Amino acid sequence: MKPRISVITLGVDDLERSLEFYQNGLGLPTDGIVGKEFEHGAVAFFDLQSGLKLALWNRKDIAYDTKMDLKPASPTDFTIGHNVGSKEEVVMVMKQAEKAGAVIIVPAHETFWGGYSGYFQDPDSHLWEVVWNPAWEFKE
Repeated sequence: MKPRISVITLGVDDLERSLEFYQNGLGLPTDGIVGKEFEHGAVAFFDLQSGLKLALWNRKDIAYDTKMDLKPASPTDFTIGHNVGSKEEVVMVMKQAEKAGAVIIVPAHETFWGGYSGYFQDPDSHLWEVVWNPAWEFKE
């Protein structure tokens, strides 16, 4: 398998609420909800960096599409890392997320490995880490 991940899909319980959080709260670009004309098809796509999209899709529809039982979600199953260029940007993004309605799980802080990070949860409890790593070159 070649590393060609192009879409990260988050299962959500309320697509409209999650659209509001990501579009208006975090400012991610989107054309809004598409696919409403299809049963189990409503989804919202957000452009991230070149070649990568974030999708929001109802958890019930993911269960239907995969023929799996809908089970309780666990916020510790995975995290999404949002890397930024400075400590100050970590603080700025964390404040923006909190203002948008995110729950701050771990406030921005110095890390044991020399970086700076914090964690927040979106309206469906997905964990986002906002992180500055001084060893990584940051490109816009």
